[in-house]
Amino acid sequence: MVVVSILTILTARRTSECYFKHGDSRSIRAFFRRPSIPHRRQPISIAALLAIFAIASLARAQGGPPFITDDPGTPGNRHWEINFGWIANHNPGNAYYQTPDIDMNYGWGDHIQLKYELPMAVATDESNTTRAGLGESLLGVKWRPYEHHTAGKSHQRRGPVAGDPDEAKTDENMNFSLGTYPQVSINNPTSAVRRGIVEPGPQYYLPIEFTAKWGPIDFDGEVGRWIGNRHVPSRWGRGLIAGHEFSERLELYGEIYDLQDANRIDATPKQRALTADFGGRQTLDHAGHLRLLFMAGRAIQAVTRQNSEPDWIAYLGVQLLLGPK
Repeated sequence: MVVVSILTILTARRTSECYFKHGDSRSIRAFFRRPSIPHRRQPISIAALLAIFAIASLARAQGGPPFITDDPGTPGNRHWEINFGWIANHNPGNAYYQTPDIDMNYGWGDHIQLKYELPMAVATDESNTTRAGLGESLLGVKWRPYEHHTAGKSHQRRGPVAGDPDEAKTDENMNFSLGTYPQVSINNPTSAVRRGIVEPGPQYYLPIEFTAKWGPIDFDGEVGRWIGNRHVPSRWGRGLIAGHEFSERLELYGEIYDLQDANRIDATPKQRALTADFGGRQTLDHAGHLRLLFMAGRAIQAVTRQNSEPDWIAYLGVQLLLGPK
């Protein structure tokens, strides 16, 4: 079964690296960042993992919360997508939480999305000291300039035949789209940076995102560059999502994400994290305005108190969808 295959392969998720010892709380994408001590890594082929992932996961895939990897999709003209999430990243020596993370997105036309995200950040260090404060603000603009549609499923309708140029372009007959999602992370006027709860900003993220359909398999992929500063290294991020939409109310997905430092800060070695997770979305009301978001996983690398790789991570929240019909 598809779900069993995904669960067997993907019982994990990503971590990341942070300049400050007590961690970082920013967005889902940037949340799992903390210091990591160099250690021996198990021989893992990313290409092999992605190939297995693709074979095991069928049907539609959708990025964004509760996942790290995003996609070019937008809420739609004058529609809101608001996510309230509890996010956890736990290591035997350190733990990091967002309680909650508030992620607000607005559709400006059908191809542009405006974003503002703000978490309440909580970090517990190896001495079991817990600090809490306002996290970093994350602002972004998503733009989907290109999408390709097939002729549609003419055998399921009495309208135009396959290949008719008058047939409406919908998500159902779209087999490829490409977009970008520039974002900036800025510190709020609090003591969170001084207390080591968040990284010093600003930082910038420049990704390329795509959705693609290959036979019965749908993918969401993302490759992006975090541009750091004199305190925080720049990083490359690469992610892939695939899953199955079992019904109009239930979606289950798996994800692999790879994050790697692009440069060093002082004598700190470059860090890399390869993680995977499994999660989904469940519609809670008949109108389709409220959805449950859930995800769980862990790092693929060995977990120790010294390397700060997570022995478990999780996202649990709700998604509110609003807008004209």
